[in-house]
Amino acid sequence: MTPAALEGLLQRAREARDPSVLVAAIPYAQFLGLGLEPDGDGVRGRLRYDESLIGDATIPALHGGTIAALLESTAILDVLWRAEDEIVLPRTITFTIDYLRSGRPVDTLCRASIVRQGKRVVVVDVRAFQDDDESRPIATAVVHLLVARDTSDAD
Repeated sequence: MTPAALEGLLQRAREARDPSVLVAAIPYAQFLGLGLEPDGDGVRGRLRYDESLIGDATIPALHGGTIAALLESTAILDVLWRAEDEIVLPRTITFTIDYLRSGRPVDTLCRASIVRQGKRVVVVDVRAFQDDDESRPIATAVVHLLVARDTSDAD
């Protein structure tokens, strides 16, 4: 997506106060069933339960990769939603996840909070939880995102 297209998409989403407009432009997020809703200055992610997201049918438990995708996507889209200056699609530098308990076969929510905002890098803490109980996260992650426009001459 070109920077101009991204900026236009973000502007439309903000005017409508509807961050789900961003999800509509990301086929993988649509495939997972990711939803976004306004949450203060940022967004809250919602992974709608679907049987195809189960990784261990004996428990049953959500697949760890699905939970990781929810955490990373929410972090990126939250940073993008909050961007005030130059709009750049955040790129993941590092992603460290801690799985704390099994994800049950219900909707999973996710909230991101910016720990540190620099000119080039943003550090985001993200938590996934179920049943609106943020005090019992099923997974947490720390994500380092590059938010500086690539100025290299390399193609």
